[in-house]
Amino acid sequence: MRRGTGAPGERGGEVRRRRWLVLASAILTASCGYSLQGRGITTDPSVKRIGVPLFKDRTGKLGLDTRITAAVIEELSKRGRFTVVKETTNVDAVVEGEIEAYNVLPVDYNTTSNDSQTSTLATRYTASVVAKVVYRKIGQPEPIWENDSFSQRDEYDMGDTPQGYFDREEQSIDRLSGLFARAVVSAMLEAF
Repeated sequence: MRRGTGAPGERGGEVRRRRWLVLASAILTASCGYSLQGRGITTDPSVKRIGVPLFKDRTGKLGLDTRITAAVIEELSKRGRFTVVKETTNVDAVVEGEIEAYNVLPVDYNTTSNDSQTSTLATRYTASVVAKVVYRKIGQPEPIWENDSFSQRDEYDMGDTPQGYFDREEQSIDRLSGLFARAVVSAMLEAF
């Protein structure tokens, strides 16, 4: 009898059983996977050139529209399947956005006491943006994808001095724009 070919109580049976267990584990591990990708591309393959005009800004936050629009253009360009332009002429599809809300709210506080005085200062903030986004192919009445209240948020620490508030907020807007762009482009192009 060859080594490793016997039944489980015989000599070599354990080796055979282990081989089967390893093989079964490998098959089970390979067959169940976790994926962050969408369920497929929802874009019409004929779309080669996408126009992304400046998002409309209903918030009044200076520069928010240009940052978000630039981030969406950059994210679409990274996908490598499209030529992305700022115009809406001579394009196959258009991504239009309208920023409905921008909010900054304190989410964490620090309380300090000096003899007879107690003060509470915000130490962490959350910045959020909500926008209406429509992705449509030119000449088609129905959009390929749309969301009337697409939202994204970012948190940031205040730091040690209140003077740094505006710097931290500006850094957060940059991060928020990138997060928003990645999420909206993934939602538009992948079937999430």
